[in-house]
Amino acid sequence: MAPERETVGREPGREGVRERVPAGATATARHRGRLDQPRPPRRRILPEWDPEAFGKLSERIARFLGTGRFIVWMTFVIVAWVLWNVSAPSPLRFDEYPFIFLTLMLSLQASYAAPLILLAQNRQADRDRVNLEQDRKQNERSIADTEYLTREIAALRIGLGEVATRDWIRSELQDVVKDLEESADGHRLFPAERSGARDADDR
Repeated sequence: MAPERETVGREPGREGVRERVPAGATATARHRGRLDQPRPPRRRILPEWDPEAFGKLSERIARFLGTGRFIVWMTFVIVAWVLWNVSAPSPLRFDEYPFIFLTLMLSLQASYAAPLILLAQNRQADRDRVNLEQDRKQNERSIADTEYLTREIAALRIGLGEVATRDWIRSELQDVVKDLEESADGHRLFPAERSGARDADDR
């Protein structure tokens, strides 16, 4: 839809034209991305890499740098480098004394080793933080379970205090038996007393 135009000025031969932005229902909607569709990938100049894969590689390198094998190999390379550049014929020497190229290589190796070790330490610190958080949550759950079991055991003890135990039932039964025996003895004495009373009346 072409934008509306209006003329400015009424003098002949002198017409100015300017664009008028339509408003309201006649306004054209700006192009916006749809929310139900992903955005197209942007072009990047810098190369992309997987941070997780790079982190794992840095950890492997850091572990290798902290082993005795790396020290032995580095010592072997340095000794061979120095011996070759000292004892080899002059045309075959590539780094004569004071071994500037060797110093450059060792500096380059150190400049790469330090960031890789720091990256590996950061990843290990992140893992330790996650493990500590999981341990803390596990301890909280264990404490909650222990408190729940403690409350349940206390409730069971209170409930058992009101339940008739075997010793209590036995003592009650013994009391009932004694009462029955005493009542039986009383019934046996009543006929003798009655016969004695009758004999006294006859006399």
